[in-house]
Amino acid sequence: MKVRAFKRFQELYQKLPLEIQKKVDKQIRLLAGNPRHPSLQVKKRKGTKNIWYGRIDRNYRFTFEIEGDTIFLRAVGSHREVNMDAGR
Repeated sequence: MKVRAFKRFQELYQKLPLEIQKKVDKQIRLLAGNPRHPSLQVKKRKGTKNIWYGRIDRNYRFTFEIEGDTIFLRAVGSHREVNMDAGR
């Protein structure tokens, strides 16, 4: 699958510590290869049509949408931050 990042995702990503950015990169590669990879723990966001959560580690998450063969990355950050941002 192709991966594209919304501007918001890119901005949030740049604010993350380098260690977390590396983890994000790894998880995005897994997502592109297999959106159902167990370490991603993908879940649909309740109350939305097509927004999903993925796990970076114990404290960090990201949201994304899938349209056709493209994954659109929406937001990344702490679990709390991503929860607040997911409805945008």
